[in-house]
Amino acid sequence: MSVVIDPAFDPVPSLAEQVSVRVVTGAEPEPGTAVARFVTSEGELPEGLGDTTREALAAAGFTGAKHQTLALPGARLQVLVGTGDGIGSTAQLRDAVAAFTRAAREVADLAVDLREAVAGAERISAADAALAATEGAILARYRYDALKGEPNTVALASLALTADEADAEAARAGVERGLILARSASVARDLANTPPRHLSAEKFAEVVERLAPDFGLETEVFDRAQLIELGAGGLLGVNAGSVEEPRMIKISYRPADPEGHLALIGKGIMYDSGGISLKPSNAMHAAMKFDMMGAGSVFSSMIALRDLGVQTAVTGWLMCTDNMPSGSATKLGDVLTIRGGKTVEVKNTDAEGRLVMADGLVLATEDRTIDERRPDAIVDIATLTGAAMAALGTRTAAMLANDDEVAAQLQAAADATDENIWRFPLDHRYREQLKSNVADLSNIGGQYAGVILAGLFLNEFVDGTPWGHLDIAGTMQSESDDLWRSVGSTGFGARLLAEYAARFTPSAADREGA
Repeated sequence: MSVVIDPAFDPVPSLAEQVSVRVVTGAEPEPGTAVARFVTSEGELPEGLGDTTREALAAAGFTGAKHQTLALPGARLQVLVGTGDGIGSTAQLRDAVAAFTRAAREVADLAVDLREAVAGAERISAADAALAATEGAILARYRYDALKGEPNTVALASLALTADEADAEAARAGVERGLILARSASVARDLANTPPRHLSAEKFAEVVERLAPDFGLETEVFDRAQLIELGAGGLLGVNAGSVEEPRMIKISYRPADPEGHLALIGKGIMYDSGGISLKPSNAMHAAMKFDMMGAGSVFSSMIALRDLGVQTAVTGWLMCTDNMPSGSATKLGDVLTIRGGKTVEVKNTDAEGRLVMADGLVLATEDRTIDERRPDAIVDIATLTGAAMAALGTRTAAMLANDDEVAAQLQAAADATDENIWRFPLDHRYREQLKSNVADLSNIGGQYAGVILAGLFLNEFVDGTPWGHLDIAGTMQSESDDLWRSVGSTGFGARLLAEYAARFTPSAADREGA
């Protein structure tokens, strides 16, 4: 039984290209445009500020420190953006443009001179600068207004980026890539920000089925009866207490003559009450609509693949259900049989994400649709452990891997998108803690090393396939506007996974042993 709270609500994110981003080579911004002016903490001020002096700016509280802003009214609103010692990386440029966008929140049309922004930063190409500026502006202006009668945010209508004539073509390529990646992050944010009653597992599957064909993706949706046939005991066990059916959503991207095969597994707990191991009613419990962000990020990354020209075949497995307490819910001490036959004793029903992911990991290892071989690598992404947040806070995700090449490629993608990750050791000395007296293993271990224990559990189901795991529990949301991270879901992982797939290179040794 599915409870319909708002039959008129459509959970499909809007994909209309509402923002016009163009590269110009010298034209003055139109009147009414907000113009970014980048100011270091020392040295000369940018040209065009008239008689403004550093003393006058200091008196107004502006010193040029990073992310400081000061609006100077006029026919064209000029917004001074502090850059400290200067902009030396794409991450710093993305942040600076985001700070500008927030300061000009009441203005629909923005202009950024990339030449001024990256003056002296030879490491930043025109393409990378345009990409970072595009992402910074669009993601900073993002708001989830789908359920508001009167949106209270001025939508971003246009962004003009000034570049030298010689760099214009490269800058336009950067804009195009930035638009693709910003769209992926925005879709991931929309999905995660949607209230759980408005986006059940069944409705999520409908969203995927409606959008996927527009991006060259094929889908296959598995309902409860089909999951029983598959023996997906982890997903079914977590779903046992719910009135909503589970769904497993398989998404396939198949370029002509693929150069490898990558599997992405996403945790899609549409709402996590903790089950019988009920969570306390606090702010974190209220944020559990974000527990499907892994699945949301996988899908949102895959809508970018065709437009990015990715030559790797990618298969996504979205493991979707809510986790609710009821008379039929899985109990502590119950034993679930995962796809493939391995049994798991449930010692905590709030450690449910790893149970649904286990089924997806096994199915990914069995996939032989490309060259009759298993995937070259598997990456899973999940809002998995509070331990990740305790260890790394809210700006860095945990990463574990059984393969150094997979870890290195994930790190390179994270560096490109400024979605920070930190590798934890897959320390098998803790494996003993996952033993069970009645099953092959338990779903939790001891009090400590929670991130590692979760990784060790998942590693049990990849059958030696090169594998990486991203625990995004800490990075799933921002409690306030923070540069390009808008309040609510961050969409963490969508851009990272898209970049990872675009850069993916199978290991020659792994290909030979597949």
